[in-house]
Amino acid sequence: MLIAEKDVTVSHKASDELLERLSDARRRSDALFSIVRTESLYDRPISERHRIIFYVGHLEAFDWNLLSESILGPDTMPDTTTVHPELDRLFAFGIDPVGGGLPTDLPSDWPSLETVRGYVHDIRSALDQRLAELTADVNAPTRDGFSLSTLLNVAIEHRLMHVETLAYMLHRLPHDAKVRVTNSSRLGGTALPGSPVVPRSISIPAGVAPLGLSHDTGNFGWDNEFEAHTVNVPAFEIDQYKVTNGQYLEFMADGGYDNRALWSDDGWNWKTAQNITHPSLWSKETDKHKDGDGWLYLTMFDVVPLPLDRPVYVSQAEASAYAKWTGKLLPTEAQWQRAAYGTGDESTRQYPWGDEPPNADHGNFDFHSWDPTAVNAFPKGQSGFGVDDMLGNGWEWTSTVFAPFTGFQAFPFYRGYSADFFDGKHFVMKGGSARTAACMLRPTFRNWFQAHYQYVYAGFRCVSR
Repeated sequence: MLIAEKDVTVSHKASDELLERLSDARRRSDALFSIVRTESLYDRPISERHRIIFYVGHLEAFDWNLLSESILGPDTMPDTTTVHPELDRLFAFGIDPVGGGLPTDLPSDWPSLETVRGYVHDIRSALDQRLAELTADVNAPTRDGFSLSTLLNVAIEHRLMHVETLAYMLHRLPHDAKVRVTNSSRLGGTALPGSPVVPRSISIPAGVAPLGLSHDTGNFGWDNEFEAHTVNVPAFEIDQYKVTNGQYLEFMADGGYDNRALWSDDGWNWKTAQNITHPSLWSKETDKHKDGDGWLYLTMFDVVPLPLDRPVYVSQAEASAYAKWTGKLLPTEAQWQRAAYGTGDESTRQYPWGDEPPNADHGNFDFHSWDPTAVNAFPKGQSGFGVDDMLGNGWEWTSTVFAPFTGFQAFPFYRGYSADFFDGKHFVMKGGSARTAACMLRPTFRNWFQAHYQYVYAGFRCVSR
């Protein structure tokens, strides 16, 4: 009896924690939509993405499609007044941001804001009522052998991923289309005032890089994170800091965008066809600001002189061209992993700085800022080998094509999450940005995008062998 009571207590505690995390994730997404002026919710800030209104409905549609029948069961479905099958389908799927053709829909093709908000309210009310009544063990296997805990983690992290995606979308909205958030930027970071960024390389000795997550741990991970394995990594050198705007400016001044020898065939053709001549958050204005060689930088709510000590955000194609210009390479996923989590004694850490949970002293992540900080702003986040800024402040491109680990099995309830992108065109990113939630700073988390996607908060560092 005592054991049973203990199990019930643990189950309720786990359930309460998951439901609180879901509520917090909803607060994050609601707050993000609230900075968009109502008349701009039908805008499309990035041509390859859906209009903002899609995402207002999508987050709830995803939760409903994931949880309603598979976990709550058809016998607990709400009455017909709260079921909207046509909206479930409309808001079900996003689009691959590159290569799938640009969307051509018009604002008039979408439901009214009142209808979408009513849909959101109905879905949340229906799910919350049944989740609050839940008495089953959240860790007990359900359909397809997956637990409610797993599915709730999927719902939570899916929403938080979109909170980040929406942030870089809204970054591209005109400033007058947004409601300014007070104290919204932490561009100053925590480095000592005037502390210069001095680029240098860190030597990483040969050793092992653990990759992936073991099912035996019982910890949550997305399907592409499994299965755990190790990779032997020869000795290499890696940049201590992410490449800065100032360093990238030198590449541009040397004609980097015009030097055909620095670009792959695909990269050159893309750059030429799209007339790509600079990072997407940069703009040129010569008469108003002179800092940064006349370049301006688009923050979430302002335009400022180019901050030379912040990480440059570019596509993988641009990062690769820069690396070649320096005579170096982008790191592989295994090299990045070893530099971030390895140590001189061959032990591995939970985070680059150790096993202490992430906090604001370790880096620019978990919604602490809308914009990047200086690459040397968080010395307490340094890895065991002395590499800085590996979590937060911008994802980092690798040269590794996104592909399954041995033993990969697609989630049966979300088969396309990873498998649809094992096409040889997407590249692994590691680390995290200022808008990445702390729960996704685990060492096994993998992000990915196509090489020609400029909009994500992603920078890079280089390696030599």
